Amino acid sequence: MNLEIRPETAKRPLEAVPLPPGGALYTIIPSKLEHAVPAPRRSRIPMVARVQSEDEIARMRTAGRLAASVLEMIGEHVVPGVTTDRLDEICHAYIVDEIGCIPAPLNYTNGVAPPFPKSICTSVNHVVCHGIPSARKVLKSGDILNIDVTVIKDGYHGDTSKMFLVGEPGVLAERLSRVTQECLYLGIGAVRAGARLGDIGHAIQTHAESQGFSVVREFCGHGIGRTFHDEPQVLHYGKPDSGMVLEEGMTFTIEPMINAGKRHVKILPDQWTVVTKDHKLSAQWEHTIMVTGTGAEVLTRRTEETLP
Repeated sequence: MNLEIRPETAKRPLEAVPLPPGGALYTIIPSKLEHAVPAPRRSRIPMVARVQSEDEIARMRTAGRLAASVLEMIGEHVVPGVTTDRLDEICHAYIVDEIGCIPAPLNYTNGVAPPFPKSICTSVNHVVCHGIPSARKVLKSGDILNIDVTVIKDGYHGDTSKMFLVGEPGVLAERLSRVTQECLYLGIGAVRAGARLGDIGHAIQTHAESQGFSVVREFCGHGIGRTFHDEPQVLHYGKPDSGMVLEEGMTFTIEPMINAGKRHVKILPDQWTVVTKDHKLSAQWEHTIMVTGTGAEVLTRRTEETLP
């Protein structure tokens, strides 16, 4: 799940809301990051999600693999006529009963919005992220759907999302979904120890905009591990060779949200659902990764994926 910009508190340190078992659903990033001064190079950065032992690595790999399995399982159920609430029910039963995990979003509150009432996020068509499953939302042929899953296993989080094309997708819908996945893979390809966060955002932004699409800037990826959302904040736009230096063992999500129209978004009165202001389509793909000496290990890789 992505993180929201809250400009009024942009300078406050990251704080997790003390509601077990998850961490904060939102974090804080400055509202004008395109003008921000790059972070200085330094070898150790406090409060950054990282694994520091073989046991922690194993637990993150397990959480990631189990999160990926939810998306692998649910695919056959994403068909015209199904409700997003039914998809949530199926995922909840699988997460709790089959793989013995905790669905991190369920009953979570960020201290501002009411508790999130479901176990997954389902974002359809012009919904950018944090869509709430509903018995009233019936999928139809041509819809595009993002399912965002976060599970907790033995205290560690795995966070991932995937686009599903319902029935017969339109040309634009298929292209937007494909380009957004390419953006994710290009962002992952920019990861290695010694690279910088801006390299990830630059790779994503360059590709999305070259295809005539726009990058949502109000939400970002995040550090993840024992805490649901932690530092670093992973922007999906930016300048190369800027921002925090990546170090081996860091764990975070990359989760670009790409719009077919303009980048601007708004939050609906339920205080969770984010939609495009122009009501044009939006797509998102997400993986949890671990920085290695030579690149990135994708902890939430699905079996059908062939990564570049």
